[in-house]
Amino acid sequence: MILQALNKHYEDLVKREKIARLGWAKAKISYALCIDGDGGLEQVVSLLSDAEPKKKPQPRQFDLPAPAKRTVGIASNFLWDNSAYLLGADNKGKPERSAKCFRACAAFHHELLDGLESDGAKAILRFFDNWNPAQASEHPALREEWANIVAGANLIFRVNGAYPYKDEAIQAAWQRYYNTESGEKQQCLITGQPDVIEAVHPSLKGVDGAQSSGAALVSFNAPAFCSYGKEQNFNAPVGKSAAFAYTAALNYLLADREHAQKIGDATVVCWAEGAEPQYQGLFLDVTGGGSSLGLTDNDLYAAVKLLAQGKPVEELKLDPQRPFYILGLSPNAARLSVRFFYRDAFGRLMKNVNDHNERMKIIRPAYDKFETIPLWHMLRETVNPNARDKTPSPVMAGATARAIFTGTPYPVSLLENAVLRIRAEREVTRGRAAIIKAFYLRSPHEGCPEEVLQVSLNENSTNEAYALGRLFSLYEAVQLAASPGIKATIKDKYFNAASATPAMVFPVLDNLCQKRLRQLEPGQRIWYEKQILKVAEILGDAYPARLDLPRQGSFDLGYYHQTQKRYEKKEEA
Repeated sequence: MILQALNKHYEDLVKREKIARLGWAKAKISYALCIDGDGGLEQVVSLLSDAEPKKKPQPRQFDLPAPAKRTVGIASNFLWDNSAYLLGADNKGKPERSAKCFRACAAFHHELLDGLESDGAKAILRFFDNWNPAQASEHPALREEWANIVAGANLIFRVNGAYPYKDEAIQAAWQRYYNTESGEKQQCLITGQPDVIEAVHPSLKGVDGAQSSGAALVSFNAPAFCSYGKEQNFNAPVGKSAAFAYTAALNYLLADREHAQKIGDATVVCWAEGAEPQYQGLFLDVTGGGSSLGLTDNDLYAAVKLLAQGKPVEELKLDPQRPFYILGLSPNAARLSVRFFYRDAFGRLMKNVNDHNERMKIIRPAYDKFETIPLWHMLRETVNPNARDKTPSPVMAGATARAIFTGTPYPVSLLENAVLRIRAEREVTRGRAAIIKAFYLRSPHEGCPEEVLQVSLNENSTNEAYALGRLFSLYEAVQLAASPGIKATIKDKYFNAASATPAMVFPVLDNLCQKRLRQLEPGQRIWYEKQILKVAEILGDAYPARLDLPRQGSFDLGYYHQTQKRYEKKEEA
């Protein structure tokens, strides 16, 4: 299913001229080796972009012959490569290997270009025949950029001011080589058509945490993974053309860093059938808090609501029935793991995401810039802010993403991690309060009823745990009023015990509050006494001995809502 969807996406991208055709690939090139008709190196031209302030110059992209599959062996690219292959020198301190790379590159170009009546082909072959790798560092054309050239930068040939890869004769030579069919044809499991099977699929690059040289989505590189005497990817036969297509499409998605999200340890890409970019842009704006489409918050919400109702958005040319795909990939040594894969109509997906955003709505502090809480921000609320690695639990993050996209209940681990951070830091943030609210709205529990699962303070709620949270917030407000500038409040000492065993803690807090009330001015004291009395009437004469986890959630929401009400009063004043 995943490979078929990516194969179809490749065809859509080719139609839109967004991706290279079969046998070709996007390559980032830093320098051009300018040679004359006799193969002599005249100069080296930098192809790096002009650097913006505080930004590193970027290589230029070319549509070039597809790169060779490399692991530990030596395999040359055609017309472009790094300095070890094109110049026979690099900075890795292994001159013998660099010399082998150069000889392999020369032999490969002779194999493809011998006999061609092309000036560009003849010049390249003369370059390989005459070049002396041992004297490369002394060549006047290389001295100025030598350190950068041998550091792994990709190089390309330029003959008499023209790029040989544009020469029709050279293009035809490469296509003949690439399309050479060797081996028995079998049925491709992606297309269903007979094709020569690709033993080793092209590498995938751009997944955070995976090997920088590239990793594989389909790989059988150990005997333990093989069966029935099949070797390598013959265990899952994919034709040469289909292997190129799905990897090219996925590499294109991963290379677009503006539209690739990070959820836990997973790098997430998405696309719509037809490869129209507005679907991808709207999805990322809604889930990631971005503004790639340039829409205002009101326009964005209006578009999502129309799609959720199954209606098209004419201005953006969005069809709610358009199939949409989301793929999350996690690193796993030389392979990639599929963390999650989701396919549905775009309108249904937007309905599920919109429902999630509605559940996550909660009163927003003035300093919080997000109108709705993005998925990455939500997951960050489950991580210790002082930790060196701020990546949320991969399993929990993947399960949460699946729950949001499919509209199923949130994983219990999401709630547990959010509550754990509240207990560890004694801090009920907007994101953590929203997680509690959303979790119990999707998975109802009598201990955390709907009357407390509101956007803002519900003064009419009679829920005991919710009232206790409100009362704790008021007690903290009295302490802050009586001792302005105090660094540690009752929250730092009593919050966890008050939310778990209120009968043991609140009598102490009652006495402390009475003492602090006497320190306030009469008008201020009377105002606080009225507020406390309103909440105390809900509780009666006795406090509950214990609160279970759902009731602790009600306590946390009561504390958060009442605290935000306090700040709201200050802003009004």
